[in-house]
Amino acid sequence: MSALAVGLSAFPVLVVLIFLRIPIGLAMLVVGLAGNWLVRGTLSPVLSQLKDLTWSTFSGYSLSIIPLFLLMGQLAALGGISRSLFHATEKWLGHRRGGMAMAAVGACAGFGAICGSSLATAATMGQVTLPELRRHGCSPSLATGALAAGGTLGILIPPSVILVIYAVLTEQNIARLFVAALVPGLLAALGYMLAIALFVRLDPDAAGRSRGRASFGERLVALGQVWPVLAVFVLVVGGIYTGFFTPTEGAAVGAMGTAVIAAMNGGLSLPGLSRAVLETASSTAMIFFIILGAAVFNGFLALSQVPQFAAAWIVEQGFSPFLVLGAILLLYLVFGTLMDSLSMILLTVPIFFPIVSRLDYGLPPAEFALWFGILVLVVVEVGLITPPVGLNLFIINRMSPGTPLSATYRGVLPFVLSDLVRIVILVAFPFLSLFLVRILF
Repeated sequence: MSALAVGLSAFPVLVVLIFLRIPIGLAMLVVGLAGNWLVRGTLSPVLSQLKDLTWSTFSGYSLSIIPLFLLMGQLAALGGISRSLFHATEKWLGHRRGGMAMAAVGACAGFGAICGSSLATAATMGQVTLPELRRHGCSPSLATGALAAGGTLGILIPPSVILVIYAVLTEQNIARLFVAALVPGLLAALGYMLAIALFVRLDPDAAGRSRGRASFGERLVALGQVWPVLAVFVLVVGGIYTGFFTPTEGAAVGAMGTAVIAAMNGGLSLPGLSRAVLETASSTAMIFFIILGAAVFNGFLALSQVPQFAAAWIVEQGFSPFLVLGAILLLYLVFGTLMDSLSMILLTVPIFFPIVSRLDYGLPPAEFALWFGILVLVVVEVGLITPPVGLNLFIINRMSPGTPLSATYRGVLPFVLSDLVRIVILVAFPFLSLFLVRILF
């Protein structure tokens, strides 16, 4: 069997292992090692490569940003920031029809600005907002759907762990990617609020009771309670944008700043800090193991020449660049029903990026890499809320006892439609992702 045939046969084997519930990192590691063995015909070079690859992958400076951003999210949850964010947004939006659900989305956007993880954002904000939404009579379908979608803002609004991984894989500037993600992230939050407005117009009973309109003074007081979030966001993201910090330094400063805020709010007890550090270590270990598995698998694919073959074949067929892009984005939506966002990025970007990089989209290579990264981020985020296997759906549904999973599925559909519209807009108008980059850099 040729090396190319071995590489092509690896994909169905990997899909079968995923369906058998083998952890994705372990599945990619096993398939990658076995594929290397078959192509090389001997095991010794494979084991030697595994040793060298492990060192070269994790001895680099760039990946240190991941545990720091994860720790920042854990400390933000300890400091009661999530509750203050929801209190502030419901003062501004709670009087509208469906305003409490809109406030939950707005709070998720604010928490995403200092978290960087979709699952952490969904879990943290769900604990705070679900009881309030139920108390105001919001339907379980709308409440769980809005929070599952709002949780995805954790990876859309900078800082984002997924964007860090994409930057490492494609050798892009992390600060520029963060800038490029800002407008699409805000568009996502606005799109979700519009989806809620349409949802409650079609089903007025789903909205529940609106709270009374808060006075302007009450709104300002509520905003004053969330100044730490704005301070951390400006300090971290602003410092990275201006070049005052490297991304890793910015993450370290953000983690320290969030720890100070948690201590000021009385939430930084020794047991709480210990739990935060252990959760960060556990999440980091899981992410790094997936990265290792993906590195082995992608090294095997490079040896088998699958990405090079696919890129050359597509170029030879003369397909329209946007047809190829549309097919890739559609594949991401399908993959989103099978695996988590990190696994999708690590598995597919080394294959898809060389393909699209050889096509002409009318953009300079550096800008194209940023634009493609944002598109990938958006479609990966849709996978987190796409039935039947969207991870955010399961997280939020488990936090809402008595709510059937089918109700959560129905509730999230308007948000999925909002995401699909946003994907079309971002594909049609690349400047939405790029104009801030052009201004600041």
